[in-house]
Amino acid sequence: MQTGETVRGELSPDAHATPGNSDARADGGLVLTLTSGKGGVGKTTTTANLGTALAMAGQRVIVVDADIGLRNLDIVMGLESRVVYNLVDVIEGRCSLHESLVPDKRVDELYLLPSSQTRDKTAVAPDQMMTLCQELRTIADFVLVDSPAGIELGFQNAIAAASEVIIVTTPEVSALRDADKVIYLLERDLNTQARLVINRYNPRLVRRKEMMSRHDILSILSIDLLGIVPDDDQITVSSNKGWPVALERKKYVSRAYHNIAQRLLGYNVPLMHFPEVSWPERLRRLIGL
Repeated sequence: MQTGETVRGELSPDAHATPGNSDARADGGLVLTLTSGKGGVGKTTTTANLGTALAMAGQRVIVVDADIGLRNLDIVMGLESRVVYNLVDVIEGRCSLHESLVPDKRVDELYLLPSSQTRDKTAVAPDQMMTLCQELRTIADFVLVDSPAGIELGFQNAIAAASEVIIVTTPEVSALRDADKVIYLLERDLNTQARLVINRYNPRLVRRKEMMSRHDILSILSIDLLGIVPDDDQITVSSNKGWPVALERKKYVSRAYHNIAQRLLGYNVPLMHFPEVSWPERLRRLIGL
């Protein structure tokens, strides 16, 4: 827990939260784009679990797969068998927006707008994506856009209508370099300050100085920290099963996503306290092994 942090408005697991930034939501829901620059850092998994956590907090949530041609969000959410229409179908007028949305039957008010598997990123222009997201904002409290890797057209599409950008990174030098590049582009081109989610954080490796600490990461990227997700095999297992781990409130790693969701809703929730080392390891060190 960070020194000086307090919890404002503690919630029971089933309590509904009211977003604190009401002015930004006066004309519709918030569009949050999750990006990184580098592939493989967990953007899609973070999008699925954060969308699930927000919906479980009583919000109407639409998660959008903006990775045209390489869609994966439907698989991670376990909704691939129910996809009929996709984002490109909506833009090209083959279906209505409501026909394209896939409801998640496990959580009320959680919907997926899938991407196309057969088209490429040139099928959608940034202005079309902005128009689509503006329409989504009128029917949702939160629109979460899963950005493709890289900083080319797919990235430009994903950030076109963003109310806020969330950078997802892992504590690796290559991931941090790409994240820093994205932060620079956002500040230069959009005058946008992003917030950070550190994924796959392993406190044991940090203690051994084999992984950068959160303080090291924040000193490099110089942006606000939204949350930390620990390195946990349960995330991979749940993603492979199409069952977001945020659905399992009792699991330790699930709490990380729910805490991030609560911060987005305006609550001052402390960072999770990560156990640095196991008791067997502490004992081995005490006896000099």
